[in-house]
Amino acid sequence: MGENVPDKADEASVLRVQILLDAAKFGPGKVDGALGEFTYKAVVNYNFARRRPNPRDWAPVLADAQREVPQVFAQCTVTEGMLKFINPTLPTKPEEWAKQKAMAYRSLLELVAERYHTDENFITKINPKVNLSALKVGAKVKVPAIRKPFIVEAVKSYEMFEKDPALSANTVVIDTQERVAAFYDGQNRMLGAFVITPGKAQFIPRGDWKVVNMTTTPNFRYDKNFLEKGERSGVAFQVPPGPNSPVGIFWAGLSKSGIGLHGTASPRTIGRAESAGCVRFANWDAILLPTLIRPGARVIVR
Repeated sequence: MGENVPDKADEASVLRVQILLDAAKFGPGKVDGALGEFTYKAVVNYNFARRRPNPRDWAPVLADAQREVPQVFAQCTVTEGMLKFINPTLPTKPEEWAKQKAMAYRSLLELVAERYHTDENFITKINPKVNLSALKVGAKVKVPAIRKPFIVEAVKSYEMFEKDPALSANTVVIDTQERVAAFYDGQNRMLGAFVITPGKAQFIPRGDWKVVNMTTTPNFRYDKNFLEKGERSGVAFQVPPGPNSPVGIFWAGLSKSGIGLHGTASPRTIGRAESAGCVRFANWDAILLPTLIRPGARVIVR
């Protein structure tokens, strides 16, 4: 799957590469030091975007990472502001979600993991002496040293994104087989690529579409019949916004009615689970979509 690939046991080198790729908007999926399918794909896309002769060669990527990523771990301090986004009693049933003020995180561990583009298992692994189930304000947690943490407190509520002369001329290609969304500018140069979860096979809206609207903190109409059969019913629940909403903290609606590019409540399953018909991104990638595309941008689903 590649040349000059580091040994799987060399977690530090893999983590360094993942941090580099994540910062360059070539998402490797989770930043966890593990050599997986999406890290390989991110290396290929990163090299391709830089017009390197052999996109599968890790040597130049390892060199870039060694030069640009001086450390692979950092420290996160739990703050008072984080507590506003925690609800340990958040229900699991959709009919109960509608009664909530927000779809918050269920724990500080979940918040910290998503903030640093990884999962709870990796945070637990690198913090063997920390009681992560009892974190309090002031607690210190070891985390991957990513460049731009996903700061949920900084996400503005219902922020709309308008057309932009350059970004609205860009294109995103949703490859439902590779489970990757690749972004291109008007000169067909690759700008970045993120791991995605496409819809169920029978609901995938293959074709050529446009982005028609973009907003942070969307509300969500949960309709089990629509999710399972693609048909709206009269039984639905209005789910409030939040990082644990089924559509996460961002929505980009397409010219295909009811279909959008959006975040997720389960970043650990990105690339490995199915949604009804939309395209899911990890929240930390979804929040970057307005820096790559805007309303009017072309969306090719194949």
